[in-house]
Amino acid sequence: MLIMTLALSFLFSGITQVSATPENISSSAVVLPTVHSGESPKFHRVVALANGSAEIVAALGYLNILIGRDIASTMPILTNIPIDESGMQVSAEKVLSQKPDLILIDSNTSPSSALATFKQAHIPMVNIATTFSLSGIKSKEMAVANAIGTPKAGSLLSAQVRSVKGAATGIKVAFLYLRGTASIYLIGGKGSGADSLLNAIGVRDVGAENLKLPFNALSSEELIKLQPDVLLLMSKGLTSVGGISGLVALPGIAQTPAGGHKRVVTVDDSLLLSFGPRTVPMAQMLRLLIIAAAKL
Repeated sequence: MLIMTLALSFLFSGITQVSATPENISSSAVVLPTVHSGESPKFHRVVALANGSAEIVAALGYLNILIGRDIASTMPILTNIPIDESGMQVSAEKVLSQKPDLILIDSNTSPSSALATFKQAHIPMVNIATTFSLSGIKSKEMAVANAIGTPKAGSLLSAQVRSVKGAATGIKVAFLYLRGTASIYLIGGKGSGADSLLNAIGVRDVGAENLKLPFNALSSEELIKLQPDVLLLMSKGLTSVGGISGLVALPGIAQTPAGGHKRVVTVDDSLLLSFGPRTVPMAQMLRLLIIAAAKL
């Protein structure tokens, strides 16, 4: 794959020039593993609103039963599945018009009025627990599999989840959650989800090491004190601040090794914190790109 090739070439070529563009892992770059158990699902018109649940249903081998998805599920295989949210709010009218026989939700599915409408319509809803750690992926996949009545497929898919092995590198990474158009500038701390990934691939999440909240207000003083070697962002987050040039112009960024050398790695918004079937291969790619970026 192109990203893997680029990462490996950076690792072994000794390139030292400053990069003006970030290394990026797009949604299409990570292949979705798919299993086939031969089971017949109990439901045939499923709206998957829980984070990452549409991807899991597809990985279980039942893409054909999906009739709706959440706005964050943007992987290419789901392109033809309608998005049932507008501005992160579920459209009850749209969901009802699709005549679902099951709706998968999580603790962030809103508004509550829409959920009340589904309940009044006697549409079964299953709450899928949200996870922000690699260790929670198996239980999340099994929860979705059990919800649609395909436990064997869940077992097959869960068996594919392996830990990400990576020796400690000492590279310091800061995860920034940015939405410049909404004036949201945050540093990921302990529990952000990124900390689980970064720890697994053998790099240091300096935000998690020093900040107690999952997300903390970005201040120049705090960032300069953390001195990250590499910055990790979501792809749309970087775009929202005007790309690399806009990022470096934010207070404190240029005063860090990462900002001064423009060492930035981005991951598709729907992929970085999805914690589903593609998380492990994505994390393996992320390790290569972070190591490559740290050498720039």
